[in-house]
Amino acid sequence: MGTSSIPKDAAGLRADDPAPRAPTSGPATTLGGVAGWFDDRTGGAKGVRHLVQKVFPDHWSFMLGEIAMYSLIILLVTGTFLSFWFVPSMNEVIYHGSYAPLQDIQMSEAYRSTLHISFDIRGGLLIRQIHHWSALLFLVSITVHMFRVFFTGAFRKPREINWVIGVSLAFMATMEGFAGYSLPDDLLSGTGLRVAEGFMQSIPVIGSYVPFLLFGGPFPGEDIVPRLYMIHILLLPALIVGLFTAHILLVFIHKHTQYPGPGRTEHNVVGYPFMPVYTAKAGGFFFIVFGVTALLAALVTINPIWSYGPYSPTQISAGSQPDWYMFFADGALRLMPPLEFAVWGITLSINPLLPGILLLGILFTIAGVYPFLERHVTGDHREHHLLDRPRNAPTRTGLGAMAITFYALLMLGSSNDIIADKVQLSINDITNLLRCLVIVGPPIAFWVTKRVCLSLQRRDRELVLHGRETGRIVRTAEGRFFEAHEPLDEYSRWPLVQHEVQQPIALDGPVDSNGVHRPGGAKEKVRARLSHFYFSDRIEAVTPAELAAVHHDGAPPAIDDAGQPTRHALAGATADSHDHRHTDRS
Repeated sequence: MGTSSIPKDAAGLRADDPAPRAPTSGPATTLGGVAGWFDDRTGGAKGVRHLVQKVFPDHWSFMLGEIAMYSLIILLVTGTFLSFWFVPSMNEVIYHGSYAPLQDIQMSEAYRSTLHISFDIRGGLLIRQIHHWSALLFLVSITVHMFRVFFTGAFRKPREINWVIGVSLAFMATMEGFAGYSLPDDLLSGTGLRVAEGFMQSIPVIGSYVPFLLFGGPFPGEDIVPRLYMIHILLLPALIVGLFTAHILLVFIHKHTQYPGPGRTEHNVVGYPFMPVYTAKAGGFFFIVFGVTALLAALVTINPIWSYGPYSPTQISAGSQPDWYMFFADGALRLMPPLEFAVWGITLSINPLLPGILLLGILFTIAGVYPFLERHVTGDHREHHLLDRPRNAPTRTGLGAMAITFYALLMLGSSNDIIADKVQLSINDITNLLRCLVIVGPPIAFWVTKRVCLSLQRRDRELVLHGRETGRIVRTAEGRFFEAHEPLDEYSRWPLVQHEVQQPIALDGPVDSNGVHRPGGAKEKVRARLSHFYFSDRIEAVTPAELAAVHHDGAPPAIDDAGQPTRHALAGATADSHDHRHTDRS
């Protein structure tokens, strides 16, 4: 190789060399090879470095969101495989495949191609069942993940938008699941589409036009399967993947929430870094999820469409039920009394409209706006990165139990015919019983759950003040007997006392001290009543002064600037307590 002709100065620098850089205190981090090439052109090294150093807390409940993510990946992969052979057409053909009981039966191309995948494509039935089980697992994990977020208060500022995204994901996943199991055009899925068409027809004014346009004519039409197919493989997956990506990005931006404990504050995250610990654990967990899903698909048959036969508008099988995530709509339809009336010459059929159209929108709307409602009631605009123990938010926990009870009763309603057959009772009696329970059951569940939470708070209070029972009986010099209690150590005491107890808002008078009417009086009254509903029943947390009074021979509690005992003095542990895990204070 030739030498450069560019002259050098006495220091050995070429004339075109950059000026010497100031020395740095840290080691050189210059990337080379392919990584350096990409960093020079994208500048992504800084972002990747921040990503691999991100700290995530360690708790089993955080895996629920991961299950949803891994199930979505499995759905995308298996769905791509199935799309190679599925024919989204309702053209009528005669079956001549390998499944003998359906030989020479007239059916749609969609149904025939599904049978072809199940019986003639190597591994086709296994992939179909993995796809279906993954869909169910995807929706289960989303639902339980939302329960965890709700009961622990993880939806509070700054995560309200992420909660709305999660609710939107749950809604779209429900619609995606319905579209997916409607594609094979078997008797069960066709029955579900017939019910959906009835829901659409109950929409006021436009109810006659919506199903006609969607189905391409009178039911069942010729276009519903091709249109559902496009929605199922293009529109909804794109929206779901986009929202899921935004959801994950916001988790990185906001920091991950964590459960209260020694060393954990609103300003740090105690856990393990993304690389290499969390990545290794997440990778292993993905294969566990995939393995369990594949095992279910291999051992447990789901949606055996060959047993149902092709769809015919003149037939319906007894005991027909949709997948579990649509149970509530089917149950609400069965339990809804037959109500119908006319307004200005327009007939309103309430019995299909309310359970089929309005109920879905009402439930997801209430779920989406709840964080903003609670923030309005509490007036709390602070950021929250520490989670609540559900018992410390008894009203919120009671409302969640109320919603779960309502949903569970509607699920039972979708099985009223099966229950009547199994227990040998009248289906009318079971339906009437469930109608009553849907009204009285949720309030009872709310009251019971709230009282249980308050009882658990009282137990925590007694445990902090008096310690654990040791079973050791002590006799005093006066001849009295008592059981010795062991005080809690500082780390066990922390989760029981670190929470704040919200006080209900005190309503001021209608006029101020100058006799001027206060603005927004009616709005503030509503807010005060809601605040009273949320926080009037409460158990005050143990204060350092109370603990010092019980254990009068202990050291006096620490005093803050206002001259009051600090709650951190009671907990006996600070954010700087020793922990073998990483702490992210970003």
